[in-house]
Amino acid sequence: MEEKENIITLIDENDEEKEFEIIMTLELEGKEYTILMPLDAEEEEEAYVFRIENEGAGEDDFVLVSIEDDDEYQKVVDAYETIVEEDHDHDDEEEE
Repeated sequence: MEEKENIITLIDENDEEKEFEIIMTLELEGKEYTILMPLDAEEEEEAYVFRIENEGAGEDDFVLVSIEDDDEYQKVVDAYETIVEEDHDHDDEEEE
């Protein structure tokens, strides 16, 4: 099977595997977050936002945690949107 670098498999509450593309990881206020999009997503489907928490000494020892706090979630979404806008503005400048 071909290894895809930006693809991870998560297991949902029904023990079903679902593949996600890692859209971005970012650090905000000393915490790390990831933005994931289901591979089988429809165009209008929203991305999922998770906090990354280390569970052990190794680089691969981490868990993705749902963000329950509305303020924390909104801060991550705002930071993501700002990064996307800056990248878009930067791309526009390069085209000129």
